[in-house]
Amino acid sequence: MKKILNLTVLFLILVSFSCKEKPKETKVVATAEKKNTKPNIVVIYLDDLGYGDISSYGATELNTPNIDALATGGLKFTNGYATSATCTPSRYALLTGVYPWRNKDAKILPGTAPLLISTEQQTLPKMLKSQGYQTAIVGKWHLGLGTGNVNWNERVSPGPNEVGFDDAYILAATQDRVPTVYIDNGNVVGLDPNDPIEVNYKTNFVGEPTAVDNPEMVDMKWHHGHNNSIVNGIGRIGFMKGGEAAKWSDVDMADHFLAKAQDYVKTHKNAPFFLYYAMQQPHVPRTPHPRFAGKSGLGPRGDVILEADWCIGEFVKTLKEEGILENTLIVFSSDNGPVLNDGYYDDAVEKLGKHDPKGGLRGGKYSLFEAGTRVPFITYWKDHITPGESDAIVCQVDLLASIANLVGTQESSTDSKNILKTFLGEEKTGRDNLIIEATSRTALRSGDWLMIPPYKGKAYQEKVDIETGSSPDFQLYNLKEDKAQQNNLAKAKPEKLREMITEFEAIRGKNYNNIQQLKLR
Repeated sequence: MKKILNLTVLFLILVSFSCKEKPKETKVVATAEKKNTKPNIVVIYLDDLGYGDISSYGATELNTPNIDALATGGLKFTNGYATSATCTPSRYALLTGVYPWRNKDAKILPGTAPLLISTEQQTLPKMLKSQGYQTAIVGKWHLGLGTGNVNWNERVSPGPNEVGFDDAYILAATQDRVPTVYIDNGNVVGLDPNDPIEVNYKTNFVGEPTAVDNPEMVDMKWHHGHNNSIVNGIGRIGFMKGGEAAKWSDVDMADHFLAKAQDYVKTHKNAPFFLYYAMQQPHVPRTPHPRFAGKSGLGPRGDVILEADWCIGEFVKTLKEEGILENTLIVFSSDNGPVLNDGYYDDAVEKLGKHDPKGGLRGGKYSLFEAGTRVPFITYWKDHITPGESDAIVCQVDLLASIANLVGTQESSTDSKNILKTFLGEEKTGRDNLIIEATSRTALRSGDWLMIPPYKGKAYQEKVDIETGSSPDFQLYNLKEDKAQQNNLAKAKPEKLREMITEFEAIRGKNYNNIQQLKLR
């Protein structure tokens, strides 16, 4: 009997001990989870994708299911902006949080331009590195490299690594510019030292064929500006000699960058990372992989948009397979608005049909009208962002301050505004105003209104078939009532115009090279 009592007491002690220990185990697990709550951050950035180029933004002739999945599963912004209507300035603003018009060199750069971003200034990857993030870029750079006299046969520096990226696998400028090689952390990939690369944007090298002199070697006919060195049957901007083994395959570029982005995720998933996945589509030359050639019915431009959509689907699938999709904030956007004929005859115009890349907006790439800078803009964070649509004014320049807030720090030294709650769908209002830029001309978006000062220059660029927004008169549009900008209210609303000019000049200053200022000089 005494033995039975002793066993009973022992059993009760063990049960009691077990019950007391369970809450402690739960607390330990919860603490461990809390330590790993910093989300991965991915910016997927397309090149020349228009507001109306994807089906979630109204395209009826193209079906982009993978981008649409981000839009329907996340927050779709109808007033999302790049700062600029061309690529280099927009990329500068995204990474630095600084308006590009503050930097006189923030224009479309040749492939030999020096690094545009100062190694001393704050950047999105630098900020994230300070918070324990791994940082990488895969894809298009186009922000200059080196100090202006690049030797492509040695490590090229400074570049992305010197402004905050731990890893950088890039093309130097654009797909239509030389050098047509990939660069891995400053080194040209696959370079044969016995076949050194030479690059010149002014003078050709003796004996090197060009699209002008050797049209029989060209597979994609040039329309304007793309008639220098020939690579893979395509005329490029700029002259290049050597580096044959290192030259990329245009039709494999999308797959190549996708594989690099996927590999980065797989090898860096155990700590928080920032990946800037800068895709090249649908910039010229449009060179879809044979899997996508002819699939859109809209010519190569439509085909490469389908290709980009597929790549995004595969990339998101990798995040899911690696078990980190729920802990990854994805920002999807484009560097500027659309252009059809941007230098090659590739049927973009002839096969357009009913497709409207502008999505009902006016203008396009290079333009101060809305289609130049209003672009698709989506934030997606599974189980964190409630799916929906927002008409708040948001801009890529604000990613720096907003993401800083997300990861537990502050950034107030730039033009970037902390609108994190807007990006996450927790607030309905975004920016009060925004300075937009196109080919060094600037304008003001404020509330429902857009004001464009008078500028010299052509109102219409024939080669690209786009209205520039330049006019000898002030322009004022109510975008809520007149999305297509058909009704200039500058004369009908003089008080509103004066209010907009005052607001604009308070931010921009009075010396912005419009017609009135030019007359005073």
